[in-house]
Amino acid sequence: MRLWIGFVALIAVPLFGANELLIKFKDGRVPVDFLARYGGTLSSISPDSQAYKWTSPIGARIDEFQDDSSIALVQKNHAIHLMSNPSLERNRAALLKLLDDSGIERGPAYEDNPKIENPVESSQIEDPQLSEAWGLSQVGVPNAWKQTQQGSSVVVAVSDTGVDYNHEDLIKNMWRNPAETPGDGIDNDGNGYVDDIVGWDFAKKDALPYDLSMSIGDILFKGGNPGHGSHVSGVIASQLNNGKGAAGVAPKASIMAVRFISEEGGGDTAGAIGAIDYAVKNGAQVINASWGSEGAEEGDALLRESIQRAEAKGVIFVAAAGNGRSNGMTEPTGYNNDTDPKPVYPCAYPYTNVVCVAATANTDTLAPFSNFGKKTVMVAAPGIKILSTVPGNRYQHTIIDLGQIKVTWDGTSMSAPFVSGALAVLISQNPSSTYTEIIEKLTQTTLELSDLKGKVGTDARLDLGHL
Repeated sequence: MRLWIGFVALIAVPLFGANELLIKFKDGRVPVDFLARYGGTLSSISPDSQAYKWTSPIGARIDEFQDDSSIALVQKNHAIHLMSNPSLERNRAALLKLLDDSGIERGPAYEDNPKIENPVESSQIEDPQLSEAWGLSQVGVPNAWKQTQQGSSVVVAVSDTGVDYNHEDLIKNMWRNPAETPGDGIDNDGNGYVDDIVGWDFAKKDALPYDLSMSIGDILFKGGNPGHGSHVSGVIASQLNNGKGAAGVAPKASIMAVRFISEEGGGDTAGAIGAIDYAVKNGAQVINASWGSEGAEEGDALLRESIQRAEAKGVIFVAAAGNGRSNGMTEPTGYNNDTDPKPVYPCAYPYTNVVCVAATANTDTLAPFSNFGKKTVMVAAPGIKILSTVPGNRYQHTIIDLGQIKVTWDGTSMSAPFVSGALAVLISQNPSSTYTEIIEKLTQTTLELSDLKGKVGTDARLDLGHL
């Protein structure tokens, strides 16, 4: 028996200690004597941010830099950790007990970091698992496939744990850098990244942004996240009618892989900024961000600036609303999920390009774990037992099924890509529209639900049935 576990949202917390700080200099250049004065090392976060990560084994307090006239801003490099899948958390104790069962395979479920392959032509055959993808039919996606360009020529960046770029249902829809020559070890397009064919890995700092595997024990004890980015990508743009799995909302869109969450579930502000800036610089029109936290990112000035840079370039930023309050998993009878009085970021950033998404169940009610907020959340989309692609040419809506113990792909992390895919569809239909006009069209492409009244800005969930 193989157990293969995934997770569906992220949470950022302040990095304790001050061995890493993020620094932005007033004139955009590092003073020649900076390292002589402070020691440590500096590494660029991204050219567009004009900010650097300062690392020192000794460390320093932020206030030690505040009298330095060369520095415009200094802040913590916030760490990013996982917020567990609600259905996994309910079954955690039983699953840990099962680790003692000799019949459970504990090793990784697939090979890591394969060579990037080229797509091959596929047969035009109906996808066999479409009937299991309830969310597609509920929000009218089959109608959109018939009536629209299906996201053709639109690039959606998935800022996440990586993507199985060779997956049979994703390989043809992976973004390919047209100005880069594969495998020559040269930065052909001069964008600062060598051999970035399908994206970039800001966690490992290489050109293979793959969705890495973990052992079962590490997943349960360390909070790993295998498959999350691949699952998100499939909801957005897995192929239609290729005889494989199901399909994405925008099956002709392209997926750009920008990985900044590691296989152990950790990332940081610097990686998130790098991923966002890369996506914007390399032509993404939508960025999917199925991650967020309460409070920690509110004062994250450099992260905010990166989303504002995306806004200035007309790039839409889709954020997950979150899976309950930070203490929600300990609440046996429900959650206190209103993000208006205690916002979740980046969902609640007040920028015109941010679209925040809550989760609904197949009963057209708000999912019991989903955050909501009339002011901070714009729309809802399916987020329980969502079928999509996972690494190794596999498909899942149920991660674990042991009779009484079931763990499914649940969370606002699964809802956000429904909206990212819908935005790709709308952009492909209206290529001359501005990003604000596309978002306005999105708010009109909805169905009001009584259970969402007063809980999301549109009072509605996504509905592509009447395009």
